[in-house]
Amino acid sequence: MKGLYFQQTSTNEETMFVFQERENLPVTEDYFVKLQVKACALSQINTKLLAEMKMEKDFFPVGREVAGVVLDVGSKVSFFQPDDEVVGILPLDSEDPGLCEVVRVHEHYLVHKPEKVTWTEAAGTIRDGVRAYTALHYLSHLSSGKSVLIMDGASAFGTIAIQLAHHRGARVISTACSLEDKQYLERFRPPIARVIDISAGKVHIAESCLEETGGLGVDIVLDAGVRLYNKDDEAPVKLQLLPHKHDIITLLGVGGHWVTTEENLQLDPPDSHCLFLKGATVAFLNDEVWNLSNIQQGKYLCILKDVMEKLSAGVFRPQLDEPIPLYEAKVSMEVVQKNQGRKKQVVLF
Repeated sequence: MKGLYFQQTSTNEETMFVFQERENLPVTEDYFVKLQVKACALSQINTKLLAEMKMEKDFFPVGREVAGVVLDVGSKVSFFQPDDEVVGILPLDSEDPGLCEVVRVHEHYLVHKPEKVTWTEAAGTIRDGVRAYTALHYLSHLSSGKSVLIMDGASAFGTIAIQLAHHRGARVISTACSLEDKQYLERFRPPIARVIDISAGKVHIAESCLEETGGLGVDIVLDAGVRLYNKDDEAPVKLQLLPHKHDIITLLGVGGHWVTTEENLQLDPPDSHCLFLKGATVAFLNDEVWNLSNIQQGKYLCILKDVMEKLSAGVFRPQLDEPIPLYEAKVSMEVVQKNQGRKKQVVLF
């Protein structure tokens, strides 16, 4: 039985992905479930976070968003039994790679998969669904009638965030990084209030948002990265289609919420003063926040269940690539790790 692992080079500049043979799994522990993996989605590995958490290993397991069938359960497992179809996200410290035929996982990281949801849909939606819920429900308290700007809405995560915002009755504005993305976003139903095409680099995001909201500014901003410096001060490789932090502060309305994915966000005193005058807040979207806080396990399971319910009801329609077999996972992970993919990649067993 083979599993996929990654190994960093001595310089930590490159990540190598390798298949390794694994021994047969031991008898299932008290609260653990033995799972036959049917599908596993691919996501970037945050090597910096692993280093900060002192979780670096010579070979680190790859693949965490899994869907599959329960083979066996521990003596104290209360939520599942053999033959149940389940989906979940393996914890950050899992010893088993999701990209393997059989894994062990604690029952508190799994929920039942609805019958009408496919393996690919379940594995490919679960993580982005959790991120969207964390950003829009827990960090920004989205409600009906609010205006929300979702940057790079045509990405796999942006797609789910837009659908959740629409479901909550919000008015959505989104940015498109290419003509293809713009066309994709314009086909959304219900329609997006405004699609801002930033592919040419000439459109001013703040002006467009203020125009759309009658000068009031948006209630919630969910970014996909942010530019901290002027273009002249940055290396050419970083000249991406990202908004400047001043643009986001400008387009925020009174009492607005800025949810950022930029872990090294730097706000100068004038930036903070402007946010103070608006009564606005900044929150950080950490993908692993539920993994790092055991006391929130009940809320986390509720989110997982709700994501699956909305997927089953058709509220969530994920942006998925064609599923691939396990033997192609190594090459696909290299692409995902370099953040070069747009659609969610799922390995189907």
